[in-house]
Amino acid sequence: MKLLVVCQHYFPEPFTLPDICKTLVDRGHEVDVITGVPNYPMGIIYEDYRHGKRREEIIDGVKVHRTFTIGRRNNVLFRMLNYYSFALSSSIYAAKQKKEYDAVLVNQLSPIMMACAGVKYKKKHGTRLVFYTLDLWPESLIAGGIKRGSLIYRVFDRISRRLYRQADRILVTSRNFIPYLEKQHGIPKQRLAYLPQYAEDLFKPEDCPKKDTVDLTFAGNVGKMQSVNTIIEAAALLKDVECLRIHVVGDGSDLENCKAKAQALECTNVLFHGRKPKEEMPAFYKSSDAMLVTMKDDPLISLTLPGKVQSYMAAGKPIIGAIGGEAAEVIRESGCGLACPPEDAEALAAGIRRFLEENNAAVYGANARKYYDANFTKAHFIENLENELRSTQ
Repeated sequence: MKLLVVCQHYFPEPFTLPDICKTLVDRGHEVDVITGVPNYPMGIIYEDYRHGKRREEIIDGVKVHRTFTIGRRNNVLFRMLNYYSFALSSSIYAAKQKKEYDAVLVNQLSPIMMACAGVKYKKKHGTRLVFYTLDLWPESLIAGGIKRGSLIYRVFDRISRRLYRQADRILVTSRNFIPYLEKQHGIPKQRLAYLPQYAEDLFKPEDCPKKDTVDLTFAGNVGKMQSVNTIIEAAALLKDVECLRIHVVGDGSDLENCKAKAQALECTNVLFHGRKPKEEMPAFYKSSDAMLVTMKDDPLISLTLPGKVQSYMAAGKPIIGAIGGEAAEVIRESGCGLACPPEDAEALAAGIRRFLEENNAAVYGANARKYYDANFTKAHFIENLENELRSTQ
């Protein structure tokens, strides 16, 4: 197939989409990508892409075109400029395309407007349009502090409904997304399907080496939605556990606040490693006795299943979470670890103490990988994605 993929974020930003596109190329498909200028997660345009550099690239056989994008800079004004600069520039570019594709795939993160280029191309060529929805809109605005029923919410509700309804098929990363899209935007259930994320091949089960410490690791974006401050507060309650070390591997808008909180609470048991290349991440996983996942206490967040859960399970690691909804259900259903309510530092600390006392890491880890193999493998994902893109229904 000849495929056009639209997403505001692509390599070198830390997302799984480049691996999906590379795999599709390896399986004989031709893949072109319309994306933005990289600036996530810190909101500053990457050095190698400033001043119009590298707007056309071929990455692992994927032809990548980057359209004009203003860095988000982590404030409301520039975030809106970031959203609309890409939506407008990518739509203009898509409208000019004469090349015929067999299908258009929109890898829909936030904002929903990143789908505009895919919709524009579909209207011009009548090509099948598939959304892969990782973030729900306008609910994502609620998590960001916008009140439901406000003017901003109502405006983006209309925009979201219009864009979602243009899709011939919407694939969702969480089962809980399906009733939301049916109720909020009137999407017929037959146009919706569950396609959970997978972990890249580099995450494989490896035994944790014997050592004198117990190492717990949070890996990923450190933003307000991830509520890493809950981990810091729990660490402050665990200072008496001399063998415990908590590692935070990642970068993001809330990293400095978390560092400041750790310093204020004198949490010498927390180590910040910053963002690391994905090739270095397996070493952190291997040396970890368990992995941590936390999110804000928010109705939207409870609908989502963070992609790090799949990575943790692929590596065969126990999971300790301060999280609700789908993620908590997966942890309990799989028997891969312990889950407590989101943003509850005391409960998280208690869960970590229980993990240390149980000495059940091997069982949790084996359950994690078993569940991953049954539900989240890359082979299952790619096969189902190809079938959805080929479908004429």
